[in-house]
Amino acid sequence: MKDLFSGLEEPKGDEAVAWLNDVESLLALLERWVQRGWLRALDRALVVFLHREVPDAPPLLLLAAALASHQLGRGHVCLDLDLTLHAPDLALSLPPEGDDLSDPPPLPSQVLADVTLPAWQAALDHPPLVANGQADADASTPLVRWNSPQPDGTHGTRLYLRRYWQYEQDIRHTLQARLSAPDDSGPAAESLRHALDALFGPASGDAETLDWQKIACALAARANFSVITGGPGTGKTTTVVKLLALLQALQLGESGRALRIRLAAPTGKAAARLNESIAKQVANLSLVELANTGSGDGIDLSTLKAAIPTEVTTLHRLLGSRPDTRHFRHHADNRLALDVLVVDEASMVDIEMMAALLDALPLRARLVLLGDKDQLASVEAGAVLGDLCQRADGAHYTPATAAWLQAATGDTLPERYIDTHGQPLDQAITMLRVSHRFDAESGIGQLAQAVNAPLDDGHSPKDKKRAVRQVLGAAAQPRYADIAHLTLTDTDDPAFDRLVVDGNPAGFLKNGQGRQGRDGELPPPSGYRHYLDVLNQQRPPADASLAADKDVFDAWARAVLDAHSHFQVLCALRKGPWGVEGLNQRIAAALKRQGLISAGDRDIERGWYPGRPVLVTRNDYGLGLMNGDIGITLALPNARQPDNPWLPRVAFPAGDGSGRIKWVLPSRLQTVETVFAMTVHKSQGSEFTHTALVLPDSPNPILTRELVYTGVTRAKNWFTLVESGRGILDETVLREVTRVSGLGF
Repeated sequence: MKDLFSGLEEPKGDEAVAWLNDVESLLALLERWVQRGWLRALDRALVVFLHREVPDAPPLLLLAAALASHQLGRGHVCLDLDLTLHAPDLALSLPPEGDDLSDPPPLPSQVLADVTLPAWQAALDHPPLVANGQADADASTPLVRWNSPQPDGTHGTRLYLRRYWQYEQDIRHTLQARLSAPDDSGPAAESLRHALDALFGPASGDAETLDWQKIACALAARANFSVITGGPGTGKTTTVVKLLALLQALQLGESGRALRIRLAAPTGKAAARLNESIAKQVANLSLVELANTGSGDGIDLSTLKAAIPTEVTTLHRLLGSRPDTRHFRHHADNRLALDVLVVDEASMVDIEMMAALLDALPLRARLVLLGDKDQLASVEAGAVLGDLCQRADGAHYTPATAAWLQAATGDTLPERYIDTHGQPLDQAITMLRVSHRFDAESGIGQLAQAVNAPLDDGHSPKDKKRAVRQVLGAAAQPRYADIAHLTLTDTDDPAFDRLVVDGNPAGFLKNGQGRQGRDGELPPPSGYRHYLDVLNQQRPPADASLAADKDVFDAWARAVLDAHSHFQVLCALRKGPWGVEGLNQRIAAALKRQGLISAGDRDIERGWYPGRPVLVTRNDYGLGLMNGDIGITLALPNARQPDNPWLPRVAFPAGDGSGRIKWVLPSRLQTVETVFAMTVHKSQGSEFTHTALVLPDSPNPILTRELVYTGVTRAKNWFTLVESGRGILDETVLREVTRVSGLGF
């Protein structure tokens, strides 16, 4: 705690007594927290409402309600009383971004200094406001407490806002019902074996070189709920395409009627990326042998290929979002018309969306969740994929599952993956364990592995920090060809400008020259100069017009958008000099000094100029733009107005794999922001040729190993780590995201 709160002085005296014995004093304290940014105004408003409705509610209960509400904004589903008493200051957003921590209000640790767990639990024994989740499941109180037994014989307590308690219960009950349903509709292991061999080839017979993609397909074909998880490059998309081909081949061979399959992702950007990837995979998939595994004369090959969908939609669009409401058009009384649903980037799905999705899914429909369990969880409350995959590393398949897999795939599982006490959920999860993108020579892969390594008895914090630093190597002597490490001396260090403008190739081995990729020698790492040069050098002639020469302008926009994806700055925060706001201003200024963009200071701050990249921050179904879409502002010729020679339009990829471009007037874009720098959270579902991850110069609770891991794995060919404060990386890789929830199986 010292690293985060060492600048805060705890108040002295008997103030804590007043805070927890007098509601007005408590409200005054909460207001100070709100003013400082430690608490949301919404959280205090809840306390005001509860006090107005139930005036005799004790202050300690009202404080718990405020903290429980605040946890939702920090990704937690509930407030764990015991954890809060052990680390009270982590219950608030401390320190908030951009806060210098001077003249602080009282800390939660001061307020709760003399509070014991039994006393806090007793304060929650207030039926008008708090129901017991085990005994009063049908109550209508705004708060719900859940008591869980602890190893020492005591009971821990979690406090929920009712709606989120209900989400958690609904998800648990629905998944338990799916996991316990008798498997009478899955294919026989023998028939599955022929189809799997057609897709993957026969088993190698070597237990140490298992084809985990084949195992994933087998398990997903057997049940109506499955999870396929794995790191970058492990073949999650390849696996799901083959799974869809397998399911359709089995269905067409049996009934002649294709399955109704839908593909979805949490954001528009993730959906567009999956759409493009799946379209390529299906186009290159050889299905001749699979088609011949059908009954009779086999399956018509063109029918089989056409039955594999390539269109991906967002979850909001799939469920039918209703404007100005949390509800969807599809729900338990109007379920989705489908047989199979695949959800990609499932780590980004929050608990509310997962509950809505399961509610709308037909009971016999097959659900496949796809994602990296080690990535950052959703921005909203909940970490459903992480909760489901807590035991994925060890597999924990029962002997019965192992025997079935051997019959279905021909592979024999090693003993370390077999557990006689394996749970039903374990049998539905496959972890892909071989990266086809990053090998032993890849610093990106090695760094991701070192950052992601868990702390245990054989791997101390010191060992982990040393492992990460060894992969990074010395600044003057990089250890791997695809990684650079840039340490800045201060906020004005010109090395940062060299990075964002030209990619700082000097920071890589051999200046980034001569490195081989799958398709030959890779271009050296670039910065933002690359896309701005493409923008200027490939600009259509001045006498061209968008109306008459749309193909020419589309080709220009595609080239610029592709070039822009070659480099991206990622950061952890939104505010401060090392957050999105500060970095976007600084990068734009650096590009302006180089003559790469022409814009006044006012335009850089809040206007439009050629070359401005923008990120859509909210779905706009009218424009067909989704949260996470990136567009580039381009200057079109404007012959009709000689005094205004350029006409701004923002070019977005259509996102359907067609290569089409959407040209949008800037005035129609109400929810966009400049994206020279974006948060790591916003980058999920994206991939960039060269990624630069900038860590701030002071500690912050948002800095975790999951954030660094996610940032590192956005890089395709080149990665630069930028440290602006010494020791921040060491502390960050030791801090893990802890999402408090009760979604355990």
